[in-house]
Amino acid sequence: MGRKKLERFQDNAERYNVVQDGKDNFGRLIGKWRTEHFKNDHDLVVELGCGRGEYTVGLGEKIQDKNFVGVDIKGSRIWVGSSYALENGLNNVAFLRTQIELLDKHFGEQEISEIWVTFPDPRPKDKDEKRRLIAPRYLDTYRKLLKEEGWVKFKTDNTPLFDYTLDLFKEKQVKVKNLEFTHDLYNSEYMDEHLGVKTKYEKLFFEKGERIKYMKFQFA
Repeated sequence: MGRKKLERFQDNAERYNVVQDGKDNFGRLIGKWRTEHFKNDHDLVVELGCGRGEYTVGLGEKIQDKNFVGVDIKGSRIWVGSSYALENGLNNVAFLRTQIELLDKHFGEQEISEIWVTFPDPRPKDKDEKRRLIAPRYLDTYRKLLKEEGWVKFKTDNTPLFDYTLDLFKEKQVKVKNLEFTHDLYNSEYMDEHLGVKTKYEKLFFEKGERIKYMKFQFA
């Protein structure tokens, strides 16, 4: 392991805005994120597979009356978002270092108001379907953790993954309501919903001429 990565891991271990294995609050904030970590009663928004946290901190800057938690397993990436949040006084932003499949070990039922899935690995092989962050087994978990009228918001450049998700709904494998979507976010009525926040990869895809797909829905 490189020296730079080791230094970042050490920083994470000492930072309040990073929750990870080895800290006293790891796995003990279920149902208590707002009261014990953020110490307020604001809505909780979670970004899955947050990477460097561009979306988590971007939303946190623009909406300061909500709490934002970015979730990823890569500590070196989380360090980037954590650093930005600290440098800019974003006390409404935190990061959880864990695997997405363990999400229900860290959040309580109906604790989350909104889940963002931003540019996840498309896992194009059929054998990897269950590993897609928008696959039925993950959606079942999101359903339990979201408030009754909570939203899932999903952005991707990958057309097959986007269409796969729409097919889940059409075939009633997952029951949703208030589904809205577009295959071209930046030329649609939904353009303002992402508040102008772009991840590193989104910028790359967009500059290459890729159309950004977006959907939002609630569980039925």
